[in-house]
Amino acid sequence: MSLKTNILGYPRVGANRELKKIEEAYWAGKASKEDLLKVAAEIRRSNWTLQKEAGITLIPSNDFSFYDQTLDMSLCVGAIPERYNALRNDRLDLYFAMAHGFQKNGIDVTAMEMTKWFDTNYHYIVPEFTKNQEFTLLYNKAAEEFKEALALGIKTKPVLIGPVTYLLLGKEKEKGFSRIDLIDRLLPVYVEMLKQLEAVGAEYVQIDEPILATDINEDIKDLYRKVYAEIVKSTKLKVILATYFDSLADNTDLAVDLNVSVLHIDLVRAPQQWKDVVARLKGNTVLSLGVVDGRNIWKNDFVQSLEIIEGVKHLLGEDRVIISTSCSLLHSPFDLENEKNEKSLPGEVKRWMAFARQKVAEVATLADLADNAPSEKAKVALQNNIVDIENRRSSGLTNNAEVRRRMAGITPDFARRNSPFATRIQVQRKVLNLPLFPTTTIGSFPQTVEVRSWRSKFKKGEITKVEYTNLLKGEIEKTIRKQEEIGLDVLVHGESERNDMVEYFGEQLSGFAFTQNGWVQSYGSRCVKPPVIFGDVSRPNAMTIDWITYAQSLTDKPVKGMLTGPVTILQWSFVRNDQPRAVTMKQIALAIRDEVVDLEKAGIKVIQIDEPAIREGLPLRKRDRKAYLDSAVEAFRISASGVKDETQIHTHMCYSEFNDIIDHIAMMDADVITIECARSQMELLDAFVKFKYPNEIGPGVYDIHSPRVPSVDEMVALMRKAAQVINPAQLWVNPDCGLKTRGWAETEASLRNMVEAAKKLRG
Repeated sequence: MSLKTNILGYPRVGANRELKKIEEAYWAGKASKEDLLKVAAEIRRSNWTLQKEAGITLIPSNDFSFYDQTLDMSLCVGAIPERYNALRNDRLDLYFAMAHGFQKNGIDVTAMEMTKWFDTNYHYIVPEFTKNQEFTLLYNKAAEEFKEALALGIKTKPVLIGPVTYLLLGKEKEKGFSRIDLIDRLLPVYVEMLKQLEAVGAEYVQIDEPILATDINEDIKDLYRKVYAEIVKSTKLKVILATYFDSLADNTDLAVDLNVSVLHIDLVRAPQQWKDVVARLKGNTVLSLGVVDGRNIWKNDFVQSLEIIEGVKHLLGEDRVIISTSCSLLHSPFDLENEKNEKSLPGEVKRWMAFARQKVAEVATLADLADNAPSEKAKVALQNNIVDIENRRSSGLTNNAEVRRRMAGITPDFARRNSPFATRIQVQRKVLNLPLFPTTTIGSFPQTVEVRSWRSKFKKGEITKVEYTNLLKGEIEKTIRKQEEIGLDVLVHGESERNDMVEYFGEQLSGFAFTQNGWVQSYGSRCVKPPVIFGDVSRPNAMTIDWITYAQSLTDKPVKGMLTGPVTILQWSFVRNDQPRAVTMKQIALAIRDEVVDLEKAGIKVIQIDEPAIREGLPLRKRDRKAYLDSAVEAFRISASGVKDETQIHTHMCYSEFNDIIDHIAMMDADVITIECARSQMELLDAFVKFKYPNEIGPGVYDIHSPRVPSVDEMVALMRKAAQVINPAQLWVNPDCGLKTRGWAETEASLRNMVEAAKKLRG
C-alpha cells in the first residue's frame, strides 16, 4: 500500500480487561509490582503486534497508561503537588496516590481532581499548578515505551499530550497568575523529551492538541505559534499535530501555519472541514484524514470515506495523504469477534458494527482501496461493506411506528411541572418532614463479590429467578437496615440488582442491544460496557417498581426511586448515527417519564433522575451549545414533569464544570441537585453562588473514588464553606457519587462521619 496509515491510540485495558484485574489485585495487596508490570508489558506487546500485522504504518506508543495519560504527563514533567512529597521514593505509589489518594502508614493525602476528557465519558486527572511551579523531566515514559517496542522489532510513533493542551486542562491552585504563563518553564522539558526520543531512534512523534478544536482567544493562538516554532526548530522528529472531536474552523489558519510535518483532522465529527484545510495547507505538510470513527461502534461507510480520500488525494497527491482513525481508539471496545451471544447482540445488528480491532482493519483496507491498484481482498471487502451498509439502512429493526406516533404528540405541557419550585418545596417539606441539612446518598451501595456472583449464576442458569430475587431482597433489607442504623434521612435501596446505571435500563428498553465484552475505560481500572442504541426506544414494561416498593415497605423513612436520565443514557451508550441524537434522546425521555409516573403511583415520594453526563455532552464549540442544552433540558423535563407537586425530583451530576451551563441546569427545575464538590474543595459551588441557584443542592462532602475515610471535621469544614455562600435551608449532605465501587467497611465509616457532621451543622 502506498498510502500511509495511522492509529492515534489503542485501548489499553486488554482484550479481557487484564489491566483492570491486575491493578485492583495490586491495590488490594494480592499482586506484586512485578505482576502488574508484567501484565502491562504484555498488553503493550499485544497491541503493537496486532497493529503491525494489520499493516499499520504509524503505530502509537506511550498511549498506554495505568490510569490516565494526563496524569502520566504530570508525573513525567514533575508537576507533583507538595502534599505527595512523602511518597516520592516509590514512583508507582506516588502515581496511584495522585490518582485516588493515599491513607496508610500515617500518611493521609487526598486525590487530585478528576473531570471529563472534553465531551467523552473518559476521565482525566486535572494537573495542579502553583505560581512558582517548576518542571523537570523526572521520567521519559515515551522514550522508555518506544525502546520497549523497538526491542520487539516494532518501530512506533510516540504520543504526547501537547504542552498547550496540557496547561489549559490544568488548574491554578493559588491566585495571582495564569497557568499559560508557565509555558516558559514547561517548554524546555518538552523539548528535552523530544530530543531523547530522537536519540533513541524515533522518526515521528504525535502531539495531541485537541484544544485546537475549541474556541480559543488570540493569546492562546500566540502561545501556539511560540510553542510550535520552538518545537519545530528544536527537533528533527516529524511532528504529527493531532486535533480531534470537532472542526479546526477558525483555528485552521493557525494550525496550517505551525509548520508541522503532519496535520491530523477529525473527519467524523467534522466531515466537511477537509475542503477548507486542504485549500489553506502550506508547503509540503501532509494531511492525516481521520475517517474511521474512534468513538462509536458502527462500521465505516467505505464509499463515503473513499470520496473524501480521493478528493484530498486529487488535490494534494497520495504522498501527502495518511488514512487514520478520527481519534484514539481508547473510546472503542476491543474486538467484535469476542461477541458470541446472539440473544443480546442479534447477528443483523452485529454485522453493522466494528470495534477497535476491526477499525484498525478498516484503516488498512481504505488505504488499500485508495491505492491505484487495490488488492482483490480489498475489493471484496468493499463489496461486503456496501451490502452491510445498505442492510442497516433498510432494516425493519431500526423503526417503531408507535414510538414515532407518540413523538409527534409531544406538546410544551410535557416539559412543565404543575407549579413553580417555590410552591412545590413548601408542599414537599410538609410531606417529607426532613431536618435541616438532610442526609442521603447518591444511590448505589457496595456491590460485593458475592452480589456480583449471584448475578453471574442467575445469567448462567445456576440459580432460579426466585432464588436470585430472594437473595437480592435480602441484600436490599441489609442495606436499608444499615442506613437506618447509621441515621441517614432519605434512604436508597442500594441498586444491588443493577450491573450498570445505563446498561440496567437499556436491557429493559426496546431499541437496545448489548455486548458481552464491549468494555471501554472510564478512568483507572473503571471500565464500562455501553449499550448499543440501534433503533427507536420505548419502555415495554415497568423497570424498577418492584425493587423500590419492596425497599420502601421495609422502612418509614422515604426511599428514593433511582433512575438514569435520558441525557446520560444517550451519552453513555453507543448511539445510532442514522438520525439526530436529539431525537433519540427525546424517545428515551418518554420512556423514563412512564417509569417516573408509575413510581409516584406506587407511593414513592422522592425520585432521583441522574444526569451525570449532561455537561459531558456539551459541544466543544460555543456556536453549537445552545441547541444541545435546549434539547437536554427539554428531555430531562419531559422525563420529570408528569408528577404532582408533592413528589420531590432529585438529579445528580458529577465531575463537571458548571459555570457555562448553570442557567440551563436551573432550567431543568429539579427540586434537589447533588453534585461533586469534595475534590475541588467546594470550588464547583461558585457557579451556583454567582447564579443565585434557587432550588435545593447537595454539594458532595467526600470523594467516593478514593478509598480514604474522611473525618467528621473535614466534612463539617466543607459544608461550612458551602453554608457561607448558600442558604443552609437549601443544603443537603451527601457523598460525591454512588458507592458501588467501595467496600462496606470504608462506606459505613464514611457515612457515620457524614451523619455526625450533619448533626454538628444542625447544632
